[in-house]
Amino acid sequence: MNTLAAPLHVLKLSVRSLRSPPTSGRKIHRLAGFQSCAPQNFQDYESLRRLYRPEAPEYFNFAKDVLDRWAEREKDGERLSNPALWWVNDAGDEIKWSFEELGSRSRRAANILAGACDLQPGDRLLLILPRVPEWWLVNVACLRTGTVLIPGTYQLTAKDILHRLRSSSARCIVTDGSLAPLVDAVTAECPFLKAKLLVSEQRREGWLNFTELSKAVSSDHTCVKTKSNDPMTIFFTSGTTGSPKMTQHSHCSFGLGLVVNGRFWLDLSPGSVLWNTSDTGWAKSAWSSVFAPWIQGACVFVHHMPRFKATTVLETLSRFQISTFCSAPTAYRMLVQQDLARYQFKSLQHCVSAGEPMNPEVMQQWKHKTGLEIYEGYGQTETVLICGTFKGMRIKPGSMGKPSPAYDVQIIDEHCSPLPAGQEGDIAIRVKPNRPFNLFSGYTDDPERTARCFRGDFFITGDRGVTDQDGYFWFVGRSDDVILSAGYRIGPFEVESSLIEHPAVAESAVISSPDAVRGEVVKAFVVLTPAYQHQDPQSLAVELQNHVKQVTAPYKYPRKIEFVESLPKTISGKIRRVELRNKEWGRT
Repeated sequence: MNTLAAPLHVLKLSVRSLRSPPTSGRKIHRLAGFQSCAPQNFQDYESLRRLYRPEAPEYFNFAKDVLDRWAEREKDGERLSNPALWWVNDAGDEIKWSFEELGSRSRRAANILAGACDLQPGDRLLLILPRVPEWWLVNVACLRTGTVLIPGTYQLTAKDILHRLRSSSARCIVTDGSLAPLVDAVTAECPFLKAKLLVSEQRREGWLNFTELSKAVSSDHTCVKTKSNDPMTIFFTSGTTGSPKMTQHSHCSFGLGLVVNGRFWLDLSPGSVLWNTSDTGWAKSAWSSVFAPWIQGACVFVHHMPRFKATTVLETLSRFQISTFCSAPTAYRMLVQQDLARYQFKSLQHCVSAGEPMNPEVMQQWKHKTGLEIYEGYGQTETVLICGTFKGMRIKPGSMGKPSPAYDVQIIDEHCSPLPAGQEGDIAIRVKPNRPFNLFSGYTDDPERTARCFRGDFFITGDRGVTDQDGYFWFVGRSDDVILSAGYRIGPFEVESSLIEHPAVAESAVISSPDAVRGEVVKAFVVLTPAYQHQDPQSLAVELQNHVKQVTAPYKYPRKIEFVESLPKTISGKIRRVELRNKEWGRT
């Protein structure tokens, strides 16, 4: 097999299958007046496991080996006229870029990074932008220059930005006019920061202007030669026992590893239009807004909404030719509360969800009202798809499906022995004798924490689960205390640290609490200092909530606060969050 066999195989397969219109030659299942497609890239679950035979070449670069090759196929007329990027906003603006135009614009961006920003291969760049086209251009430009990309959610505070800059020693930061003042407030403490790049029509002192430079630089750029295992991107995870840590991926772990997501779970082709609503700061944006769809030559659809609004989402699904929709369970919970009979999704064929467990009732309501199943996916920042439900499979509501072909997934005990069906254990991925290349490289500058993720022959996900007699996996809970709220992973340590800064708080414990819309929300049990013990609880709770919003990212604030006289602790003085969590969730 030649060194680029894996990406070439995917490209050739997809191009062959889509020389005719998107639905030509495919089976259509009709249900109660609605339609959904049978698998187009495989026949059934057993066949996709046989089809998946990835190999990581010595050298690989997603921009050169995938994106530029799709551009070549466009020129040769071997790909449909489906755009590579299709962007709209609430004001009615619309942008469509082909792979060829994406290539030209991203090469200009690459020349900005290598020229005006003076970045060298291996330098790190912190990118904090909402869902604007420039976010995708900087993503691809980093690939072309060998710059290590560090995405950040647009909700970061100045304190969050400072932590990420210091931890990563990023040489460049890219953001817009709204967050630039926050950056300026902390950059005096970051002497290593070489360049600040502003995405705005307005100039700002001390900043390079991306818009102006894009007009001036050349569109000619030679992509750097990157090895498959060279660092490509770093995502900050939510910390449970400390500050967020840096999870590093290589050029092949996501660039090739996400073939399993794009080809099988999302079942995309060059005629597909995928809308993923994920925040640009999380790994899910890399999964479904960059690598998985573009590996398959599909179109990435983007609606730049300042806030998630259910009616806007439904109108967008009705108005535009979106064939695949990917969103968190929280979004589906909001959508099924609307009058879905008012909308017609003429192009929608495939709905998927990830980020947290899906409520079976929501799945049933969505199917009843739209005729479409919701296919769940389970993975982590450190991985690609671990388990999922795939087209052609029987869907068991509440289950996260079966292992993806990327991994050998097992439920194991503390001695690393696989457990039989029905017995709860750790969800683990086998890494010996052969470590999957689509697993993260490690936690940057933290070999001890990296080592703790491995036990025996396995990578330990930190989640607990169980299998049934049919080989389906069921999520039981998290081994750590991370809270999943509306698709966001929130570490209790950071919230507790914010609370303790307020003079009213003697100590606190933060856990998850059930919520009908968000699945679960942050709840804080607070022990007050003597000076505040007789204040009005309701007004004090609001004050603490506002305090946390100012200290850390707003989505992390405790939506519920309960004042208590003491917290349950172990003999050694450690807080027993598990006791609080069991009581909160009504567990014995």
